[in-house]
Amino acid sequence: MRGTSGLVEGVERIAVLRANALGDFLLALPALDALRRAYPAARLTLLATAWHADFLRGRPGPVDDVVVLPPIPGVSAEEGGHPAPEGLCEELRARRFDLAVQIHGGGRHSNPFISGLGARVTAGMRAPGARPLDRWVPYTAYHHETLRFLQVAALVGAPGGDGLEPRVAVTADDRAELARVLGEPPPGLVAVHPGARDPRRRWPVERFAEVADRLGRPVAVTGTPKEEGLVAGVVEAMRRPAIPVVGTLGIGGLAALYERCDLVIANDTGPRHLAAAVGTPTVAVYWCGNLITYGPLTRTRHRPVVSWTTACPTCGADGMDPGAARCPHDPSWVRDVPVDGVMEQVHDLLDA
Repeated sequence: MRGTSGLVEGVERIAVLRANALGDFLLALPALDALRRAYPAARLTLLATAWHADFLRGRPGPVDDVVVLPPIPGVSAEEGGHPAPEGLCEELRARRFDLAVQIHGGGRHSNPFISGLGARVTAGMRAPGARPLDRWVPYTAYHHETLRFLQVAALVGAPGGDGLEPRVAVTADDRAELARVLGEPPPGLVAVHPGARDPRRRWPVERFAEVADRLGRPVAVTGTPKEEGLVAGVVEAMRRPAIPVVGTLGIGGLAALYERCDLVIANDTGPRHLAAAVGTPTVAVYWCGNLITYGPLTRTRHRPVVSWTTACPTCGADGMDPGAARCPHDPSWVRDVPVDGVMEQVHDLLDA
């Protein structure tokens, strides 16, 4: 850690940068909650993307408003886009933030962006070679994201509370969306989510299908529009009927669906985090390296089943060196996880 720590005096306006995907945002919620507790009278503005604005509109939580950023490389887009337009920078500086917090990454691009907001105090993470902020913690590999972000919050006098797992409120609008699209979910429902953005994190669809068949319960198979083929693969491989849910629910409606489930079975992906955040138990297939960074921090209601594959199944490239270049192959790195291992955790949670 560099710079002083502790509460910043006279904070009325806080900006927080976290402008990526669903799971990434949910892992940051405990840090946002900590900032809200430490600065209860301040206005907390999330610098993010359009889906954040849609999802958080009218939803109870630590965020007061969202500024939707255009695609900015390393800030609100992984690649493509353009440097932050001067008009946007002027608009953000005009908000006169007292505190600007970066919980977005190592800071190569995001720290100059945060520094340009003109806040009295900046805080965040710093990878080697990145620009320092006023207060910062090192950004290192194999550190759980939630704990990493809570360390940043602690830099400005916002220690974490008792809960390490994120929580999301399900609203009346979410439940109305679910009722409008799917009607009344059947009792005993279990959801299966076979997708993941990185194909290496995907457990084979036929194994999800076997688990779903062995449940002996109503099953919904969820996925984004890009995951339609995976959802169809599970449904077609099952011997029992299932409800495909692909692209028909927004994130809020999906939260309402998961709230009505007894269990969600998934890969390491944003919907797994969403299910956990609305209070539903989860069983998820994780690659060992990702478990350290993104896995559930508690085990009472959430059970990871872990693959210990350490090298690419196609070419043998080392998967444990965070500095190594990614090989071009996309086989599943988690296909060695056995169905019986998943079912053991499923029964342990459902029979509790």
